[in-house]
Amino acid sequence: MSDSASQARDDWYQEAAKSQIQEERMNRAELLNGRVAMLGFLIGLLTELITGQGIASQITFGLFGRG
Repeated sequence: MSDSASQARDDWYQEAAKSQIQEERMNRAELLNGRVAMLGFLIGLLTELITGQGIASQITFGLFGRG
């Protein structure tokens, strides 16, 4: 095999590996984002059960300093 063909094949493998790594990182980031969102929602619901205030009032009271 010539050097240019070998280099082209190596470049292709490098690009394929880079693409797979980026896709895996994106999948992991999305999984973490979903888990954090579910945790935040659960905390909001638990706070609603404890305080009796809805999530919307929790947010607005926190912004305006009333409670």
